[in-house]
Amino acid sequence: MKYCLQPADASPIEEENGVEVRTLFGSERGCNEFEQRVLRFDGASLLRTSAGADEVLYVLAGTGTAVLDGERTELSAGSAAYIARGASWQVEEAQELDVLSVLVHGPGSANGTHHAVLAAEETERGSATAGRQFSLLATPDVGCAAVTQFVGYIPVVRAPDHFHTYDEVVYVLQGQGALHVGGDSVPLQPGSSVYLPARLVHCLENTGPGEMRVLGVFRPAGSPAEAYYPDGTQAQY
Repeated sequence: MKYCLQPADASPIEEENGVEVRTLFGSERGCNEFEQRVLRFDGASLLRTSAGADEVLYVLAGTGTAVLDGERTELSAGSAAYIARGASWQVEEAQELDVLSVLVHGPGSANGTHHAVLAAEETERGSATAGRQFSLLATPDVGCAAVTQFVGYIPVVRAPDHFHTYDEVVYVLQGQGALHVGGDSVPLQPGSSVYLPARLVHCLENTGPGEMRVLGVFRPAGSPAEAYYPDGTQAQY
């Protein structure tokens, strides 16, 4: 199974009600929990609703204004949002607005919260293994019970091989590195995407020169710091 896609590996651009859509990981690539896509808005969009999946969004580039379940909000790089299944949203205006969308299949949020608007720079950083840090975005605390969405900050280091007990999709926002799985290594660059099934032993290495930043979404929701070494012992940080 292929666990890493480079920008050129994305599915061809499709038109979805005037929005350009490039699908990364989804059921066709063996990722049944999520559908990871890049949406390109250039102007207003029609109303968007997903009846069968929660959705978490992260603005990769560009600017715009959107209405999320009736709330108008300004969008720019680093903005994030959670939209519950059945709730609607649309972009009112945009200039080359690229949004990473992850549709979350399976049981959804059940606490009545239809949406949340978030920003990574407004949250405190937590710590994980090998000097890594993270900022939480969509989580159960803001009404998104289905997944945890976060920005991860990886220093120039190779962490020990480890695994998680959750399924995860990752998108590289910044930096250069490599994904190591089962003795094989593939390069990572901005725009690379990664699918990590639960209990897959792996390592994301930052080869430098600067900090690597990634956008992760995983389920069931929890802490990005929870990790285990191949022998099953809990990783220390």
